Amino acid sequence: MIEIKNVYKSFDDKEILSDISAVMETGMTNLIIGTSGSGKTVLQKCMVGLFEVDKGDIIFDGKNLTNMAQEDRKELRQQIGMLFQGSALFDSMTVEQNIKFPLDMFTKWNHQKKIERVNDVLERVELTGTNKKHPAELSGGMKKRVGIARAIVLHPKYLFCDEPNSGLDPQTSMVIDKLIHEITKEYNITTVINTHDMNSVMEIGENILYLYGGKKEWEGSSKDIIFNKNQQLNQFIFASEFLRDAKDMRMLEEKGIVDNDRNMEKIMREGGANLLMNDDDKSE
Repeated sequence: MIEIKNVYKSFDDKEILSDISAVMETGMTNLIIGTSGSGKTVLQKCMVGLFEVDKGDIIFDGKNLTNMAQEDRKELRQQIGMLFQGSALFDSMTVEQNIKFPLDMFTKWNHQKKIERVNDVLERVELTGTNKKHPAELSGGMKKRVGIARAIVLHPKYLFCDEPNSGLDPQTSMVIDKLIHEITKEYNITTVINTHDMNSVMEIGENILYLYGGKKEWEGSSKDIIFNKNQQLNQFIFASEFLRDAKDMRMLEEKGIVDNDRNMEKIMREGGANLLMNDDDKSE
């Protein structure tokens, strides 16, 4: 578990984060969402220690990063896996060498043990036999899976993902989402994901933090989003008419009003939006 307590961060005279508090739960996919400039990338960099907070605390399972000695920080970082937006693979290295890189940096294992671990994680991301390929020979989705394999090779307790679906087609994005979600559950990792991908929000958003203007605007799950009444969040999540219609249909389904597509079509033709109003809404 990672606790964020009253975090502030400014650059020069510009405040980027203001009084952010949240809990990133273990064994869950924790998402940080928001428009460009909302502060989500800065918050994630503060969480991994790349930026120092001006005020507040970031606590990893009871250990406070903000006042941690340098040696202790180094030990903590060995428990953190990172999946970068562009995968950040070394072009001159093979898949095997890319994944083995953290093992070379942080362990004293012999070569055979390292290769066995590389093969284990390659099998887990369904890339068995790609050891000797170079990044240029891989598709975008395969590169992401190599990035995931490298991120988990050291058995991390915490996994940070920066826009894991950036540049991927929708189908491949769903594969990556599913893989991250499965690994989070399988290894009981605290996973923190920065994303703009609304499919990720709706499919794997177990714990979601929405930032707006550097402040926490909303917190909840993907199920909570459907029924939320926060104007800023709704404008961000359901920006298009298609997504707004999808939200209406999901709300009808959740309330048990709709059993099948035929009923859905009939209800929407007959003004189904009125059925979404609760008693308080109708009295206004």
